[in-house]
Amino acid sequence: MSTQSASATEARRVATGGAHGKAILLGEHAVVYGAPALALPLPALNCRATVRRSERARPGPLRLRRTVPAPAPRGLAEETEEDAPEEFRLLLDAFARRAGLRGTPSLEVLLDSGIPAARGLGSSAANARALVRALDSLFATGLGERDVFELVQVSEQSAHGLASGVDALTTGSTGPVLLAEGRRGTPPVGTGFQVVVADSGSGCATRKAVTMLRGAFARDPGSRARFVDRSAALTRAALGDLADGRLTALGRRLTAAHELLAGLGLTTERTDTLAGAALGAGALGAKMTGGGLGGCVLALTAAPEEAEAVAGALSRGHGARTWTAPVAKGAGHGGF
Repeated sequence: MSTQSASATEARRVATGGAHGKAILLGEHAVVYGAPALALPLPALNCRATVRRSERARPGPLRLRRTVPAPAPRGLAEETEEDAPEEFRLLLDAFARRAGLRGTPSLEVLLDSGIPAARGLGSSAANARALVRALDSLFATGLGERDVFELVQVSEQSAHGLASGVDALTTGSTGPVLLAEGRRGTPPVGTGFQVVVADSGSGCATRKAVTMLRGAFARDPGSRARFVDRSAALTRAALGDLADGRLTALGRRLTAAHELLAGLGLTTERTDTLAGAALGAGALGAKMTGGGLGGCVLALTAAPEEAEAVAGALSRGHGARTWTAPVAKGAGHGGF
């Protein structure tokens, strides 16, 4: 077989797809009850799925190998092999139906991810999106962005119980994402800024936080309406601040959102400490981001040097891993 024909055969047997992490600026949890949410992509945190047609007889159609970075200070990658989780199997079934395949294909997946799990950074949605992109490439299905989103949502609904779609959208976006009334848009950004994300060192499955809130709201139905209304008001006000470049006002909205989420028991002593330390280091605002009960804190700064100072204070003073993401000035536009 010639080199060219061998490469073509390999291309039909193996394909890859990628995605990145996300951080919610405002609106977590309230978004599943209809309130708007604003999220940012985190391109420094990415994952890649490699899909290979299986040539070995194995139980089930999908085997998964994961490569994840080990905790500091060792910092070496670790690899595990396991049956794919239920959400991936459901995703594969949905993909097979959409692609018109005869049955569910037998595949092996290598997932190489630098996105910490259970930290509110969109790891499950990014993993699912990377898998969908790899499947799309392997079977040459030509999926559109809406198709990709809907398939990722199959996985997210299984993983979390309730999934608004903001993670599924933002893990493939190059700019801020606004999800409001089921519609996606890119909000206008009047001036560039920086966000610093700090890992508290402990995680919690989003499903646990969602279930906790659902129980609390069932016991006190009025608390749900108050939370959703307050969260929506903060997000809408922040969108005006964002469009006009009022970063100091935007920062105040973030800090107010942290206090709102703390009132529901979603923050921890560690995330409260990190948010306070970020403010003490010069951040314009700081809050927990994502599902809560651990996870990460997000801090807003105006300039790269200020972001560096905040990141340094959180890493050196509190031992937190940090990542910084710039958000560029830009016009807004709608989406699907």
